[in-house]
Parts: sequence; C-alpha cells; structure tokens
Amino acid sequence: MFQGKKILLAITGSIAAYKSILIVRLLVKAGAEVRVVLTPSAKDFVTPLTLSTLSKNPVVSELFNEQAWSNHVMLGRWADVMLVAPLSCNTLAKMAAGQCDNMVLATYLSATCPVVVAPAMDEDMWHHPTTRENLAKLESFGNKVIPVDKGELASGLNGDGRMAEPEAILQYLQDHLFQTRDLEGKIALVTAGPTYEPLDPVRFIGNHSSGKMGIAIAEELARRGAQVELVLGPSSYHTQAKGIHIQRVQTAEEMYQACTGIWPTASLAVMSAAVADYSPTTKAKEKIKKTEESFTLELTRTKDILGSLGKEKQNGQLLVGFALETTNEKDYAQQKLKKKNADIIVLNSLNDEGAGFGYDTNKITIFEKDGNEIPFNRKPKQEVARDIVDRIVNMLYA
Repeated sequence: MFQGKKILLAITGSIAAYKSILIVRLLVKAGAEVRVVLTPSAKDFVTPLTLSTLSKNPVVSELFNEQAWSNHVMLGRWADVMLVAPLSCNTLAKMAAGQCDNMVLATYLSATCPVVVAPAMDEDMWHHPTTRENLAKLESFGNKVIPVDKGELASGLNGDGRMAEPEAILQYLQDHLFQTRDLEGKIALVTAGPTYEPLDPVRFIGNHSSGKMGIAIAEELARRGAQVELVLGPSSYHTQAKGIHIQRVQTAEEMYQACTGIWPTASLAVMSAAVADYSPTTKAKEKIKKTEESFTLELTRTKDILGSLGKEKQNGQLLVGFALETTNEKDYAQQKLKKKNADIIVLNSLNDEGAGFGYDTNKITIFEKDGNEIPFNRKPKQEVARDIVDRIVNMLYA
C-alpha cells in the first residue's frame, strides 16, 4: 500500500516521539520513502542519528546551518503526505496561528501535499477550549486529525490525549489517503451471521454467531471498490457503509435462495455465515407445550450453500469459505477446501483465545487451493478482514 509513496514525517517535542521511531520503521518496511524533519525540542526525545539510520535519509532540524540552507519549500513539494506525529500542544497552537519559527512550521506552511496530524498531550491540555479551537482551525484548513487514544499519560493520569499507536496511524493513512480500489467493478457476495431454524412460532435452533466478521469483510471489500451483496442472517449488527446492499434472511433455506440467485453475476463470494447444518423436519403452527418429560426432535440436513456455489463456479469466479473447528482443525479445513471446490478456506478454532463467535478479535489461518498455508496472529476483526481481502485480491490478479 505504501510502495513508492513519499512520506514526510515531522516530529515535535513530546514524550510520544518515541513512537515515531517505529512509524519510520513500519513505513520503510512497507515500501515508503521517508524523510524526517524535527523541531529543536524534538531532539530532546529522539536523536537525528536514529531516525536517519532507519529512514536512510538525512534528518533536517534547522532552517540553516553554517554549511547550507535547508529547502523547506522543496520538502513540502516532494512529499505525497506530511505527517506530524506527535503533534504537541505548542506546535498545534503555532500551526493554527501561522507562525514560522522552526523547520517543521516552515515546511508545513510551504507544503502542497495533504497534511495529517497525530496529536499527543495530557488530558487537561487536550480538553482545553484553546486546543479544541486550534484543532478546529487546522481541520478548517483542510488538514486531517487522527483521533487520540485513551490510556496512561506521561503525567501519570489515565485519560484522553495519547497519540495513536504507529500501526493505527499507518492504517489511517492507508484508509484516508492511499486506499486502492483494486476491486472496482467487481460484485462480491458475502454472507454473515447465524441462521435461525424455527421449531414453532416462538423457538428456533440457532448458534452464537454475531455477524461481526462477515460485516467487517463486506466493509473492506466495499472500501476496495467492490459492489457488495451482503446476505445477513438474524444479527443485531449492521453496516451503513457505501457500496453494500443488505438482504436480510432468517433461515438456511432463505440464505441458500439468496446466494444462488446472486452467485451467477458475482466475481467472488465470501461465505462467512454460520449456517445451521440441520433444520427441524416440521415446524409446529402453534407454540409447543411442555407436556412430556422428554421431547424428540427430528432434523433434516439443510442445503450446502458453499458446496452448491462450488459446483456452479465458473472460470474467473473466486470462492472463499470459512471453517470453525474444535479438533483436527487443519485436516478438516483442507478437506473442506477440496470437497467444496473453494479457492480459499479461512480457518479459525474455538481453541484459540479471542477467536470465534462474539469476539471483536479473531485468529485465522488461510488455506489456498495452490497449497499455501498462511497463519496470522490474533487481531481485531477489521484487520483480519484486510488480511483476507488482501489474499483475495492477490489470487484474483495472480
């Protein structure tokens, strides 16, 4: 995502400057060309030697020295984006007032590229009316402000004002400035949530799926430019993201009918819903009364949605399935990949902490039809969705 991008990182005097070292490292690792400019006070927290070593470029901190004049105008024109991280309360005030007494401010006032700031300050400073006014000014100038985190602060207090973590800052840049729309023109079918199989007008057979993972995948596909057809089971979660059309269903049969109707025109499908394998053979018209000590329920297998789409898959279509297992996870995932004629199986195990139904995180392993097995660490489901869509894009354009 950052390959070939030119990032100008401006560091100001804040204890959060230590995080900027990791920002440089992550950007360079992602393929960006990074140059760093410091305020004089920033050098009390990070050294130019460290930053020049990591960025592989000289670090600029003075408007001029005995040897040369630093061309702040060219720096501001060179960059694809200027990132001020951390942005101290002092530099914020100077930027809002248009002051120009150091290299960072001179470069900011000369920049023709987008400017993104990541504030860092103590809670009382963050909530002060002057700070709010200065931030509003910066945004009115067209600058983007990355939200602060809440947590332990340098003062020892716990509250708002922590600079966003380096990974979150990179994700912000990606989402707001460098997002590629590599799925433009593609129709993506996504299923999410559980299905409810009714016993009577009151009771049903269901599962604990929340639909969070499937919704996150649908949103990521839409961000990449796809027109998403989201077939959503009875989940309390929803999305208002642009590019997503939601079709609500309740039962496995309704989900089957919706998916088989969409699949012929779709470029790809991600079957992340937890579809019931069995449904009551008969549905009582009235509520079943508790009259006997025991109750026997006859079940019938539901239609295999993933398998049905696999049988109808055409050249150029890509099919992704999910496997939630408790034992022999790898074997079952590989068997499912072949049996269902899928291109990708995403495995998650209930044995992994923070994975499975209801969590905001997930831990997955991706199995691909060419034999690739790619494990991932536990991550928020939005990041897991990006990992899955990255593999989809890679396979579509291989």
